[in-house]
Amino acid sequence: MPKVYLLLGGNLGNRTLYLQQAREHINQQTGSIKRASRLYETAAWGKTDQPAFLNQVLEIETQLSPEQVLQSINAIEQELGRVRFEHWGERVIDIDILFYDELVLQTQRLTIPHPQLQNRRFTLLPLADIAPELLHPVLNQSINQLLATCADMLEVKVFEESV
Repeated sequence: MPKVYLLLGGNLGNRTLYLQQAREHINQQTGSIKRASRLYETAAWGKTDQPAFLNQVLEIETQLSPEQVLQSINAIEQELGRVRFEHWGERVIDIDILFYDELVLQTQRLTIPHPQLQNRRFTLLPLADIAPELLHPVLNQSINQLLATCADMLEVKVFEESV
């Protein structure tokens, strides 16, 4: 069964609840969650005048094709109330496909591996939690190697919710 890595993120409302709900929906509708990174908090990337994001990476196994995974995660985003106001804008939930096995794919709607993952610490750190030796099929470097050379200097810290 194909192994898929997904990045979850959000910066509006109860961020931990939205990530939890996204995980539940993914497990029911997209594929079986095999591993999950810790939660990380990061200042907004791209459009910086907005609240900090919580991010998490999941490894799932799925019977869905890449296009079906995209349809499924887009439907989950919609179910959880995502509204697309602007590119890189605030959102309750965002789910991106990072990798689908070793597949390299580029269509109008979907690029795998995710074209920006090597440039984003908020993606690489949680990915390194669960798959540090995973090899990027285009760049031929492990996640740890990509992290070591990543130029993104935004602070990414493990998120621990205060009780």
